[in-house]
Amino acid sequence: PKEPSGSLSAESIKIKKEVANAFVKRKKRSSPYFEYYKSPMEQMHERCENYPPCDYLSDQIGFALAYNRFFG
Repeated sequence: PKEPSGSLSAESIKIKKEVANAFVKRKKRSSPYFEYYKSPMEQMHERCENYPPCDYLSDQIGFALAYNRFFG
């Protein structure tokens, strides 16, 4: 049903959960371990991002060189 303004009402665009799940698939993880694990590279990026001089320098010369200069 249309509302007086010409737009559809919220009730007319709702779909059932089963129908929505047919075309929206969530990626399932094989183990809860992966939800808490960060790769070593991601840990290195976070360490550099949390240290302002490293973060600034990584924008200038690249992450690898900046990380090695401060933490290597």
